[in-house]
Amino acid sequence: QVQLLESGGGLVQPGGSLRLSCAASGSTLIRFLTMAWYRQAPGKQRELVADITGGGSTYYKDSVKGRFTVSRDNAKGTTYLQMNSLKAEDTAVYYCSIHDRGTDYWGQGTQVTVSS
Repeated sequence: QVQLLESGGGLVQPGGSLRLSCAASGSTLIRFLTMAWYRQAPGKQRELVADITGGGSTYYKDSVKGRFTVSRDNAKGTTYLQMNSLKAEDTAVYYCSIHDRGTDYWGQGTQVTVSS
């Protein structure tokens, strides 16, 4: 049973930065699995923001390219989302996710609010 624990959300002014962390445990395959970051804003569907494969290949949603950076530390089973130049439209609950052997696992979510 994979468990995901997120941290790092908060309130930040437009143009500011935050770094989210997601620590995964409970599977010996984590280092080989893609780790993904999703977000869900009020009244909107959950959307994929970025992900990183076990080999380090990355994907970014167009609206965050050049501002967000996803990385991982396989020794710690942890993925990070560095978010710079934050905008009001980045406000959402951010979730970490892993797909392992037919099951999607989700963290509890962490709130990111961008407001002056």
